Amino acid sequence: MNMLTFKVLPMKTFNIFFIIVLFVLVGCKDDKYIYEVNKVDILPNNADKNKEKTNEQYLNIVYANLYQKALSPDKLVDLSNVIQSIGDKQVAHEIIISKMMNDPDIKLPPLSEMKADPEKFIINTYKRFFVREPTQAEKAFFLNFIKSHPNITPEHIYFAFATSAEYDYY
Repeated sequence: MNMLTFKVLPMKTFNIFFIIVLFVLVGCKDDKYIYEVNKVDILPNNADKNKEKTNEQYLNIVYANLYQKALSPDKLVDLSNVIQSIGDKQVAHEIIISKMMNDPDIKLPPLSEMKADPEKFIINTYKRFFVREPTQAEKAFFLNFIKSHPNITPEHIYFAFATSAEYDYY
């Protein structure tokens, strides 16, 4: 016959078990962390720009941004023909902008102005090309880029803006 026998735990073992259970129950509490976050205004970058510029619009605007004057109708026809003859619009834009950058009549800010106040240069460039203020992240990126690349010139920055995807839209 099998009889169940119960052994009584010695009092010392019971006390140790009780203390361990007590520590587990009392010691396991969720820590609640409260983080304070500063309010930051988020500027829309190109969220509202959803209409692609026509070739003529692009050429007129880029010419006005780089030369600070209007594009003549004859030049507009010639540059439009360049875009149509190449076929790849992005390649055509890069070729046209590159040719404009080599023109001595182009109106670029001097390198000394960019190096003296890079933040102002970045803000003015965003306003000039994208017609908006840069976000904090964009501003931080360009400040870091200008400081870490000592050979960068306004010509490089303007070329990048004029050939960017955002510049193709209004």
